[in-house]
Amino acid sequence: MKKDILSMTMEELTEEIVSLGLPKYRAGQIYRWLHKVGVQDFSEMTDLSLQLRNTLNDNFVIFSCNIEKKLISEYDSTVKYLFSLHDGEFVESVVMKYKYGYTVCVSSQVGCRMGCKFCASTLAGVVRNLYPSEILSQIYAAERDLGVRISHVVMMGMGEPLDNYENVLRFLRLISDDYGKNISMRHISLSTCGIVPKIYELAQLDLQLTLSVSLHAPNNEIRSAMMPVNRKWPVETLIEACRSYTEKTSRRISFEYALVAGQNDSPVCAKQLASLLHGMLCHINLIPVNEVRETGCRESSPADVKRFSDILSAKGYAVTVRRKLGSDINAACGQLRRNTIKNNQNRPENKEQS
Repeated sequence: MKKDILSMTMEELTEEIVSLGLPKYRAGQIYRWLHKVGVQDFSEMTDLSLQLRNTLNDNFVIFSCNIEKKLISEYDSTVKYLFSLHDGEFVESVVMKYKYGYTVCVSSQVGCRMGCKFCASTLAGVVRNLYPSEILSQIYAAERDLGVRISHVVMMGMGEPLDNYENVLRFLRLISDDYGKNISMRHISLSTCGIVPKIYELAQLDLQLTLSVSLHAPNNEIRSAMMPVNRKWPVETLIEACRSYTEKTSRRISFEYALVAGQNDSPVCAKQLASLLHGMLCHINLIPVNEVRETGCRESSPADVKRFSDILSAKGYAVTVRRKLGSDINAACGQLRRNTIKNNQNRPENKEQS
């Protein structure tokens, strides 16, 4: 089988190149084409001989992302991509423009197994993990298409990053590599729904990234109803792991809290949340939930969002309410993939085959 060259570190690629009887310096040239330029095919490496390009093609494969659909918001220029992968699966990515530059939200899995009630990505479960190369390719494809440089990465797209732990760690190493894109860990956010053992493991690595924890409820009753992961690792266990993480890394945690009307947006919930996080080095990011027809979750009113935020602020917490970027293009991940799959299944030729 051909080897996944884009998932290789510089050291691993050098070993491969030398094993093929090629000069060691060729590895640097190839690595630059892969990670600095972001080529999708060996034929694009124009300063290499045809013979060398053929050798690479015989031994390696570049797992790139192809743009299946692209949506651009009329309100804020947010761009949403549906990418097709080499095996016909789909993932989504979103590029957002801020004052400091461009941020990309990438997926780490095809689908998701976590079952959060308000999320479109998990409605059909998980298909498979993404390779490090496939996570990288989302960034490279977006840069190539838009003609911009991505400076910040958030792992909040489809999938649970800590459920694809080893591949995600390798991706983080590659994207921050001096020989590659060299995006600082401090410009990377990794979101988790609360896989406690992996939070402890991540803390030991002291990567200096921003850990975002999808909390979404202040107690076990509400959180277990919204997020099945809470039945395995209850709120108290999760918060204990988060406190340990901040102590080990000296990095504050960002707690994501999607406000769902009538479920977790009451003043009582706000006060319980303030008590739960007492004394922790953290930031609270309130998110008016994205309404997905299949989930039945409704967005909290602006008045309820403000009231919730004000209660937390009065308790001394750093609180922000996330702006809804790309609202006209359903920028929340999972919806575009789901609609595309349903449309493909409903095509006449597919119905005849079934």
